[in-house]
Amino acid sequence: MTSPAEILGLPKPAWAADEVGMLYDMATRFMSEEIAPRYDEFEKNEMVDRESWLKAGAAGLLCASMPEEYGGSGGTFAHESAIIEAIGHVGVDGFGIGLHNSIVAPYILHYGSQEQKKKWLPKLATGELIGAIAMTEPGAGSDLQGVKTRAEKDGNQYRINGSKTFITNGQLANFIIVVTKTDPEKGAKGTSLIIVETDEVEGFERGRNLDKIGLKANDTSELFFNDVRVPTSNLLGHEEGQGFIQLMQQLPQERLQIGTGAIAMIERALALTIDYVKERKAFGKAIIDFQNTQFKLAELKTEATIGRVFYNDCVTRHINGGLDPVTASMSKYWLSDLQGKVVDECLQLHGGYGYMNEYPIARMFRDARVQRIYGGTNEIMKLLIGRSL
Repeated sequence: MTSPAEILGLPKPAWAADEVGMLYDMATRFMSEEIAPRYDEFEKNEMVDRESWLKAGAAGLLCASMPEEYGGSGGTFAHESAIIEAIGHVGVDGFGIGLHNSIVAPYILHYGSQEQKKKWLPKLATGELIGAIAMTEPGAGSDLQGVKTRAEKDGNQYRINGSKTFITNGQLANFIIVVTKTDPEKGAKGTSLIIVETDEVEGFERGRNLDKIGLKANDTSELFFNDVRVPTSNLLGHEEGQGFIQLMQQLPQERLQIGTGAIAMIERALALTIDYVKERKAFGKAIIDFQNTQFKLAELKTEATIGRVFYNDCVTRHINGGLDPVTASMSKYWLSDLQGKVVDECLQLHGGYGYMNEYPIARMFRDARVQRIYGGTNEIMKLLIGRSL
């Protein structure tokens, strides 16, 4: 099979050289040997099992960008990108370690106290703790200012009440960053992030493992907080009311990560489709020999190349501290839109077989759709970009 990593024929960017490239190779082997053979089982069960998380931790695939002193590997987002790309190239997109690694853990690193970092990051690195971030509520999707979950101070504890939905890793997560209102009258300035370790509290309930169109192997859940009490020391940051700022500061990396998954799937879809049209025959010749097939694939490869170059530039800028929120929004919206287009066109080139679940392109078609929704809808991305004009 044509390698998804090599399908575009581009040289590796500087950020993907040396140990990042070795990490990609190692992650690819791990996903191919440990996750892919059981992936149909995980899809059927609608979650990857806890044992696989622990194996990923033992293999060094959790918290790769966290400092070594806290149990991580001391890398950068480049290392996280290598892992997420491996997941996408192997086709096990429902394994939710990308969110755990490059969304949940950085909140602790950037805003946690020294005590919090030492307490939580090593366990996130081993997989003993599985992370989630509870932002979305039934009545507040992309509108983070509309959060209703309330955390009231009661002595040396917070009492948390509210509900969340569409929470990635929601069935397995035992370490949840909860977006709450500590002072509802202050709007965004009354938002705080509070950690809930679910194994240690009462009043926490998991709702349904939500029945999604795609990404079946990733548990996505409703969560309920009914007088959940946690120590006030579980507040992220030195004071209340910093949550909205913290979220805004970390959203660019979350949106770039969605772009990572997008470009990885684009490359896999192209690789699989090129192999398919070379082997599949119609009217006495290979499908690749039809001019329409060549033109379609020429368009897709060109757009994928543009997407990869743009993505690589965004990663370089991010590693150097220069990825602004507007460019991150561009990467999220444009790459996920392109992902949908490429996967759809590749399915078409598979013909009727593309609609069969036994072919990987069918799963990609389902899995790709949510990319334009979570992390802030693409319409919200355009709104943010438009405000910069």
